[in-house]
Amino acid sequence: MEGTALNSADIPASNDNFAVALRSGVSAAVDWLVTRQKPDGHWVGRAESNSCMEAQWRLALWVLGLDDHPLIPRLAQSLLDKQRADGAWEIYYGAPNGDINTTVEAYAALRCSGFAADAPALLKAQAWIEAKGGLKNIRVFTRYWLALIGEWPWEKTPNLPPEVIWLPLWFPLNIYHFAQWARATLMPIAVLSARRPSRPLPPQNRLDALFPGGREAFDYELPAKPNPDRWDRFFRKTDKILHALQDLGRLAGVGGLRNAAVRHVLEWIIKHQDADGAWGGIQPPWIYSLMALHTEGYSVTHSVLAKGLAALDDPGWRVDVGDATFIQATNSPVWDTMLTLLAFDDAGALDNEAAEKAADWLLKRQVLVPGDWSIKLPKIRPGGWNFEYCNNFYPDTDDTAVALIALAPFRAQEKFLARGIEEAISRGVDWLVAMQSKSGGWGAFDKDNTNTLLTKIPFCDFGEALDPPSVDVTAHVVEAFGKLGISREHPAMARALSYIREQQEADGPWFGRWGVNYIYGTSAVLPALAAIGEDMSQPYIARACDWLLSRQQEDGGWGESCASYMRADSAGRGATTASQTAWALMALLAAGRDADREAIERGCQFLLESQREGTWPEPHYTGTGFPGYGVGQTIRLNDPLLAERLKQGPELSRAFMLRYGLYCHYFPLMALARATRRS
Repeated sequence: MEGTALNSADIPASNDNFAVALRSGVSAAVDWLVTRQKPDGHWVGRAESNSCMEAQWRLALWVLGLDDHPLIPRLAQSLLDKQRADGAWEIYYGAPNGDINTTVEAYAALRCSGFAADAPALLKAQAWIEAKGGLKNIRVFTRYWLALIGEWPWEKTPNLPPEVIWLPLWFPLNIYHFAQWARATLMPIAVLSARRPSRPLPPQNRLDALFPGGREAFDYELPAKPNPDRWDRFFRKTDKILHALQDLGRLAGVGGLRNAAVRHVLEWIIKHQDADGAWGGIQPPWIYSLMALHTEGYSVTHSVLAKGLAALDDPGWRVDVGDATFIQATNSPVWDTMLTLLAFDDAGALDNEAAEKAADWLLKRQVLVPGDWSIKLPKIRPGGWNFEYCNNFYPDTDDTAVALIALAPFRAQEKFLARGIEEAISRGVDWLVAMQSKSGGWGAFDKDNTNTLLTKIPFCDFGEALDPPSVDVTAHVVEAFGKLGISREHPAMARALSYIREQQEADGPWFGRWGVNYIYGTSAVLPALAAIGEDMSQPYIARACDWLLSRQQEDGGWGESCASYMRADSAGRGATTASQTAWALMALLAAGRDADREAIERGCQFLLESQREGTWPEPHYTGTGFPGYGVGQTIRLNDPLLAERLKQGPELSRAFMLRYGLYCHYFPLMALARATRRS
């Protein structure tokens, strides 16, 4: 994220007004942030996702027996507010089509809330679902939700035996070989799968309209995968065997073993509850854990469940808009605060009370207790940072790298030396070095989380089951190490640089795992290379810059649709946005090529002209949770069976996309500030 700035003195003298406008835009953006800082020193923007959040919470309240919960009408209103004109609900803003899973879950939630089947919103949704092939095309997780409300037979959902909790670490299906988010979700679903709870909807609210041929004639089987390999076939057969054993389930000792396994899983779940009452810093393990515990007899007044339900009123999770309530899929205060500090650094605005409070808040957020990562690295000292308000079990390498970049400028201050900043940085560096994967890159939460066998399990038809290394995270670690003076000859650095070179696309950009998409990946790599003193005139860097230039639009900005995760022709193309324009500018500024100066000026002009009252309006989703590939990394988009195999097109039905509310602010601030600084 560090870059060589465009020398404002080199802007043509005839364009003095432009230089003044740059400085004015930077000043207004800094002021906007200062006025929005929380009293304790942090910043946080809203994390918008899709309507599965509200639909699932409405259904969960039903399953938990909370029929009078005050959120019920507000959640219903949020669903009505987000319905598309065609009757569907979508995964991201401006998606070319709706998503059948979100639409079915929203339909079920509205029926659960008492909306009649012939209500206009539901009739439109029903027609859209039928036009898309109906319920036979829904994913595994949506099938679980329908089973929970009596609309789907449990025996036709993937079986997740709770006995997996006992599988040893050397076994391929051990839970710690799954990605963090999959592991935290798998555990409570294993309880639900074993117990098969169901609270059927009242007869007048059932989903009969979604079974136009009658329930008896409906085929509940999971669709077969195109060209299945032997592992696909093995796990499908195993799933049937597990269901048969569960149905028989009266063999001597089976009940006792199962109950013991469930108790062990419940202990794991309770141990992993976060301080704010949620689980894993994300919605799925939070909501499923509540239902799993309730299924095992925990009352909603029990301290664990009461704490989990109380989080629904926590402003860190809940967002009220008029008569609607939205429950965030996650929250991003640590990430937002450190990136704001980076923007302040670029703008020369660190010497103020706001920056000092933020740095102090960030320093105190370092996670100094072991998390799940320590199962495979038991001798490594904790030292990472997490993303959310409360998530000590899952610090991540991306936040840790950016935290080190943000804290580096404060190392020279006596007050921060007294607060232990050097020890914090040292622990962070050591933790990152230990978390490097064999390939030379870094995954987000775990080391070498690359067991593709797990993606063959029927349960894993959701976004991603794995957390392999990614270029964007690796680049942030390289940049952090460069900022801290770690030599590129350091073994970890040398391996990381080789990994980055290997991952470059043939036409120049880098894939963006955690941001949309190739613009994001490229914007992570080029500033990182500049930060370690790489020769930025090399041909491979020129290819990246030329690719960015080829994607600049007539208005001077850049944009890339989330559809680029499924369509190669969408790479680097889409509606122009402030955040993606900023990313492209930071990449070009880092390269420092004279040939790019006109493009940089046009990009800055786009940001200046689109700035409103100090910030930038941006409804588009430019954050990525899951691309929906299953393997957590880039794949071949020219596979003719890709859409059929993944069961998603550019609407991204298996993906999880996000709009981080402050991306459209601190990234443009960084870009404009770097454009005004002297190199």
